[in-house]
Amino acid sequence: MVISRTIVSLLALISPVLFAEDLGEMWGTAEEEAKYYPIVNIPIPPEIPMRPGSFEILPDGRLAVGTRRGDIYFISGVFENPPAPKYRLFASGQDEIFGLAWKDGVMTVTQFGEVTKIYDTDGDEVADVYETLTNNWGYAEGHEFAFGSKHDPEGNIWVALGLSGSYKSNNLFRGWAVKVTPDGEMIPICSGLRSPGGVGPNAEGAMFCIESQGPWNGSCSLKHLKPGGFLGHPASYNWYPFVPGMDAPAVEPNSPSRFQVEKKRVKELVPPVIRFPYIKMGRSISGFRLNQTGGKFGPFEDQIFLGDYTLSLIMRATTEKINGVWQGACYPFREGLATGLMHVEFSPKGQLIAGGFTTNRQWPVRGTEPYAIQRIDWTGVVPFEIKEINITTDGFVIHFTKPIDTAQSTKTDLYKLETYTHNYAAGYGSPEVDHTTPKVIKAEPADDGLSVRIYLDGIVEGHIHDFDLTGIRSKEGAPLLHKKAYYTVNEIPKK
Repeated sequence: MVISRTIVSLLALISPVLFAEDLGEMWGTAEEEAKYYPIVNIPIPPEIPMRPGSFEILPDGRLAVGTRRGDIYFISGVFENPPAPKYRLFASGQDEIFGLAWKDGVMTVTQFGEVTKIYDTDGDEVADVYETLTNNWGYAEGHEFAFGSKHDPEGNIWVALGLSGSYKSNNLFRGWAVKVTPDGEMIPICSGLRSPGGVGPNAEGAMFCIESQGPWNGSCSLKHLKPGGFLGHPASYNWYPFVPGMDAPAVEPNSPSRFQVEKKRVKELVPPVIRFPYIKMGRSISGFRLNQTGGKFGPFEDQIFLGDYTLSLIMRATTEKINGVWQGACYPFREGLATGLMHVEFSPKGQLIAGGFTTNRQWPVRGTEPYAIQRIDWTGVVPFEIKEINITTDGFVIHFTKPIDTAQSTKTDLYKLETYTHNYAAGYGSPEVDHTTPKVIKAEPADDGLSVRIYLDGIVEGHIHDFDLTGIRSKEGAPLLHKKAYYTVNEIPKK
């Protein structure tokens, strides 16, 4: 029997217990995390229908919030201790705002059907001009979200466009990433997206978006918006005739297969930069932001911080380019947020704003609040963490935030690794497949104790390398706050 999406949504709203879903065990570190990164609630007046979808920091230090229902609020007092927020409605009448970017007195908004410039001409802090910058893509159904970036160095906005449902591209450029210039020209960049989330750069300025698990996507992943690239989902092949100078891939990927196999057949195929193991590290990853606070947020400068809608948590990620291909690792950071996270943003003071909402669309959320804005502060105390992992020709270098016990860290049995990948297939998601267990044959700590180089009997190209460092201790004998990390190997460095 087929039950319509509308009926399922109504039933879930009437009886949420009926549709309750086990979201899996989490890291179990929230209490310890609070010693280093406490969560501060930003009060929201009950009369304000606040469902945050995007954030921006204004030049005067106020927080701008774009909402699911299409409002934009300017909020003062968010970064005070304690917060003393005052809300002002700047604009309304838009549609699911998932991108805000302020420049030269103009707010550029990415919403379902267009990129819009909104500004105030008479100085009363209420928008009075709404100008379409571009609406040169199709828009017809509820899954066709559009997520937008901040301005890049040339003033462009990058937009990732979701498919029509999970499987089809029924409307122009659905499943593509596009670039919108300051004068409103829309330039198609790459195809192959399914249901993208946040869009933004890494420290080197390369542009990325988040992709959700689903058809042709075995897990959530960070994807490189490579010009001319194909990012994995073939539904959007049909729009190549509308892109002058860009040819469609000569073949479609086989299903089922593996990324490492298909990238040899489909030369345009760009493998995911980082794959996030399902449940272990997110389930519906959303907006992300690069930490360039100058050390105000602790020891994770130039790293990417990502929210997750379903599991109400925040993760970290690092990237590096190997043989011309981006790849990297993801790490646990902070769990216990109040609602489904849609976006994060750093303040000038080095605080991390996180917020979002829950819906009645039968999408489960761990956080119990219908909507929230929260702030994560750093206490100034450095946690003992895996700071970053980098690949070498024959293993990895693991960096730490504090010196490790160098005598103990030479023991190879302290480094537990397994590898796996996912099916690259038209079906929805994938289990972890093709497991291996690499052996650590040598471990060499640096003299300062802040890193250790491990040598393996083999690195598996195309696999997530799943690290368990439970046995590692700091110089003072303390265990790691988070013991796990996950490195995606697209390429092995050439010797």
